[in-house]
Amino acid sequence: MKSDCIRTTICQERKKDPIEMLHSGQLVKVCAPMVRYSKLAFRTLVRKYSCDLCYTPMIVAADFVRSIKARDSEFTTNQGDCPLIVQFAANDARLLSDAARIVCPYANGIDINCGCPQRWAMAEGYGACLINKPELVRDMVKQVRNQVENPRFSVSIKIRIHDDLTRTVDLCRKAEATGVSWITVHGRTVEERHQPVHYQAIKIIKENLSIPVIANGDIRNLKEAENVWHITGTDGVMVARGLLANPAMFAGYEETPLKCIWDWVDIALELGTPYMCFHQHLMYMMEKITSRQEKRVFNALSSTSAVLDYLTDHYGS
Repeated sequence: MKSDCIRTTICQERKKDPIEMLHSGQLVKVCAPMVRYSKLAFRTLVRKYSCDLCYTPMIVAADFVRSIKARDSEFTTNQGDCPLIVQFAANDARLLSDAARIVCPYANGIDINCGCPQRWAMAEGYGACLINKPELVRDMVKQVRNQVENPRFSVSIKIRIHDDLTRTVDLCRKAEATGVSWITVHGRTVEERHQPVHYQAIKIIKENLSIPVIANGDIRNLKEAENVWHITGTDGVMVARGLLANPAMFAGYEETPLKCIWDWVDIALELGTPYMCFHQHLMYMMEKITSRQEKRVFNALSSTSAVLDYLTDHYGS
């Protein structure tokens, strides 16, 4: 955790309690945990465009607890970064609870990643392999509940579904009984990547639980978000790639408006965003509004000053 931020990070907007938001009956619009991308600068941008709740990128709890360097590089926040959920990859209840205690003053809750299908994560016992280990999930949730004194600190899980949906419903019921605040469901199995999302499966899971459920998977614009919300009966929708392509989508924009691009420039420069991240986000944002030739030129730029010159020449200041 960056020392320049620690002084100002204790959230001043606890009234924006995510649990209360998810019980409000209104659509809660959520920015997903995205490795490399959903960091402080991007969270700041999407919050300007009607995003209600943001997650950090997935952080490996063991590294976070053991290494000050990992904490400094993986978790940066500030006073306006709220409400905020810190997502951890974990397979050990004690290490997860230690990580939760570290971030508790600076976030509204933690989320346990039970959905990442990447081979390295599953090989380490993280991510989607946890949907087959309900007892371990239970132990991790209980340990965090026992160690974190703040009763409003949320503990949630993000999962993928089983081929046999009854197993997923059973997992979710066990998690609910353990005290999970809400569950985010990515409506694909571990093996599925680009296949259609099983929204009916998410609907069935929601119907079997009393706690809030957030739907996730292939939501590209506000209309789709609202449709998925109605189809599934869930309490919120979580978006990843749709927000990368258009950080203003939750505000109803069909493609990234120029104001959003310049907002990103201001925020990224103010927060000292590394060039590769700064440039990569712009490449995503400008995908739909640039020609093939323009993409070739823009994507080849290699410095912040070159990007600023390009944007000024093509889009004004």
